[in-house]
Amino acid sequence: MPRRLPPLTTLPAFDAAARHLSFTKAAAELHVTHGAVSRAIRNLEEQLGSRLFERGTRSVQLTSVGAAYAAEIGAALDRIGAATIAATAPKSAGVLNVSTSDGFAGRWLVPRLHRFHRANRDIDVRLSTSGTFSDFIRDGIDIAIRYGAGGYEGVTSEFLAEEEVSPVCSPELLQGEYALRTPDDLRHHRLIHDNFRIDWATWLRAAGLDDINPSNGVRYESAAYAVEAAVQGEGVLLGRSALVSADLAAGRLVRPFDLTLKSRWNYYVVYPNGALRQRKVRTFRDWLFREMAAG
Repeated sequence: MPRRLPPLTTLPAFDAAARHLSFTKAAAELHVTHGAVSRAIRNLEEQLGSRLFERGTRSVQLTSVGAAYAAEIGAALDRIGAATIAATAPKSAGVLNVSTSDGFAGRWLVPRLHRFHRANRDIDVRLSTSGTFSDFIRDGIDIAIRYGAGGYEGVTSEFLAEEEVSPVCSPELLQGEYALRTPDDLRHHRLIHDNFRIDWATWLRAAGLDDINPSNGVRYESAAYAVEAAVQGEGVLLGRSALVSADLAAGRLVRPFDLTLKSRWNYYVVYPNGALRQRKVRTFRDWLFREMAAG
């Protein structure tokens, strides 16, 4: 007996709208117009003979039928995505596409990657360091290291490491006329900024210093460049633990003060559901956890 199926082209629009509870956000995710999402869902409702959304002036809500349907369709699309990954894996068995930020890539991942390649000569890692979250299927990404709050929808995410922040600088700044000995000595040094969520204003407030200008200094869009500036003695950076660990271990950077702040965001390993069935993804995932545990 043939399957009774809805118009399959309508399902991605419905799934995205159900997850976001927004036709506009669904359109942005799918790179189509708001009207295209609206038409797809209207077509689906007509085929089902049931209303899936309650449409308000500025928002939409799932009906009881829509909520039940969304749970099943979302799970089905996850299974289709996993099956697609598994089906295409043999064509690119030796290539692993990894997505992460440029800061994490430059200061943590790349300096360690030679160890992965040495142990897994049949897997070639290709890094994508876009500033935005990659779409696993559309962008061909196998696994990602993301910095955020976790709980990413439609994928598997595993906690990798927490993030702590503290001032770091070149050992040179611990010497000389304005040697860094107490937080108050920061008034004599350039502050280095990157686009991190804990900024110098937050740290100086925690240190009880309200007479140092937190906007003083130089700003870098790239966290990797900010760390390198600190290594070169350009000033004092609020160092993110994962990004400065290698430089601290090698003595290129030091922590002049003890005050450390914990970030509300952490690092997560993220991959499509079912992706660990591929040896290359499973191998890289396991290696990430071993490297992070080793420090």
